[in-house]
Amino acid sequence: MELRQYGQILKRRWGLILALPVIVLVISVVTYQPPAPVYQATMRFAIGIEGAEPVGAVAGEGRSDAWLASEYLADDLSEVLKGGDFASRISQQVGFPIPVGSIAASREHRIMTVTITWPDRDQIQTIAEAVGAAIQDGGARYFPQLSGVQAQAVLIDGPAIGQVGRSLKDKLDLPIRLFIALVAGVALAFLWEVLDDTIRDRTEAESLGLTVLGEIPRPRWQWRRKKRA
Repeated sequence: MELRQYGQILKRRWGLILALPVIVLVISVVTYQPPAPVYQATMRFAIGIEGAEPVGAVAGEGRSDAWLASEYLADDLSEVLKGGDFASRISQQVGFPIPVGSIAASREHRIMTVTITWPDRDQIQTIAEAVGAAIQDGGARYFPQLSGVQAQAVLIDGPAIGQVGRSLKDKLDLPIRLFIALVAGVALAFLWEVLDDTIRDRTEAESLGLTVLGEIPRPRWQWRRKKRA
């Protein structure tokens, strides 16, 4: 089948092709509900372990070793905050359940960034305060190797709370629906064309092995402007 024939089919079945996207658009508009607001609180902590020697001590000794241990602690503590035990601990303190994944953490050198995602503005403030208080102990609850070592987590930023914008998934939801409906409409148009046994022109007749003796052209309507009397 030539491209010209494809174009003729699309032109002939344009109503069916556009019907599905229009139906999907109408249903999407009628049933649309704005997504619930989502808030995010961000805090930054400086993680540190005390050392007895000066900063310029030989590598592996005194305070220089404390700097390296502080990075290890920040790395491990950021993983602890993502777990279910920490979420359960915070849930007991705030009085409502907090699912795993609502609290996230990452670190860069000795700076740990904690991010909390929650749908309620007042509750996220409560959660942030509880998380900050739990982190202040420096992780002694989870790391027994810190026994006898002075570890600290100092809040240096936050909690900064703001509303999260719409996700890329929400923005592309309607365009993707319309695109799928358009593709389905084109597929139905070609399927209808295959099932339709109507002969419309010389080419279709000749494809069936028929001999065409003559062809009556379609009338072309020409609109003439009426002359003013």
